[in-house]
Amino acid sequence: MAVPKRKTTPSKRGMRRAHDALPPAKFREDEDGELHRPHHINLKTGMYRGRQVIDQPED
Repeated sequence: MAVPKRKTTPSKRGMRRAHDALPPAKFREDEDGELHRPHHINLKTGMYRGRQVIDQPED
């Protein structure tokens, strides 16, 4: 069984974990000024790529 010969320093540990952080979520603005994620349905309006894909209930 392999066992590390020396303790990993905090610096080396941090360098290894430097790529583990998640990037911030990207948002784009549609024609109405609503923000939504690209390639996702806008749940407020029910639109996707300019088409109505979810019927919104009448208030």
